[in-house]
Amino acid sequence: MHYIEGLSQAEIAKRTGLSHPMVNRLVKEGHERGYVRIEVKSPRQDLFELEQALAEASGLTEAMVVPTASDQDSVNLQAAGRSVADHILTVLRDGDTICVSGGVGVSAVIQAMEPTRAYDVTVVPATGGVQGKHFVDVNHLAAQLASKLQGRAFQIHAPIFAASRAERDVLMSLQSVGEVLDRARAARIALVGIGSVLSESSTYFSLHAPGAGGLDGLRQSRAAGELIAHLIDADGHLCDYPLNERVVALSPEELRTIPMTIGIAAGAHKAEPIAGILRGGYLDILATDEATGTHVLDILKRPT
Repeated sequence: MHYIEGLSQAEIAKRTGLSHPMVNRLVKEGHERGYVRIEVKSPRQDLFELEQALAEASGLTEAMVVPTASDQDSVNLQAAGRSVADHILTVLRDGDTICVSGGVGVSAVIQAMEPTRAYDVTVVPATGGVQGKHFVDVNHLAAQLASKLQGRAFQIHAPIFAASRAERDVLMSLQSVGEVLDRARAARIALVGIGSVLSESSTYFSLHAPGAGGLDGLRQSRAAGELIAHLIDADGHLCDYPLNERVVALSPEELRTIPMTIGIAAGAHKAEPIAGILRGGYLDILATDEATGTHVLDILKRPT
């Protein structure tokens, strides 16, 4: 009567002369005895299964996969950015510190964020800055995010790459730089982009790092991707590459210790970088689109 005829429990009680509590008990007993089984068929079931498979294959706490709605990576990145923005607003608490990297992925999250109240939070850079890339520079993005949340932002007055390892050590020892990076280390949430390094669309060289062997040097380093300006190989390890010793930023190991590290990327050229970074265990949450996530899962299933 309840499941096949669609009658309410009150209607069943009236028709049978049983009490409403008795009908409720019988319906419940039908579940307990296995007479009734409920299946949920969602139009997004494939996405849920992909999210679960990515998490199981990589050790992620959560994967957030949006439909691939366009052949333009920027459109899919915007959709992934909205999912991250919504998630951050769900988990964000007053008193939190958020550290961010630069890049178009982080920018997509910030642009999509629509808070409904002010948050007493602090936003800090996780890396040094980049001259001439204002709209994706870490200082600009930290300020934008803090403005949207009505919190406060700190700026880092140092380049993302030093000219030498010795200069990097000097910059990292400066009180103004050290205080910002200490705040980043103490963050509860990190929001970072995932960079490609060998594709034509790679932004790694746009960081204007002073020479380190160019594209040939990158190939020899066996770099798969970039995370907070550090090159990571396909197995998730730091590459033996000169610029990795000259980065003014948190290290990937320090990033890993932040309680909730969210990475965002979309596009076929980001699949290999994502897979390498997932193998390194640097992220807790990954946001991407379905086509990219499927490619990443295929890579993760390959023997290394």
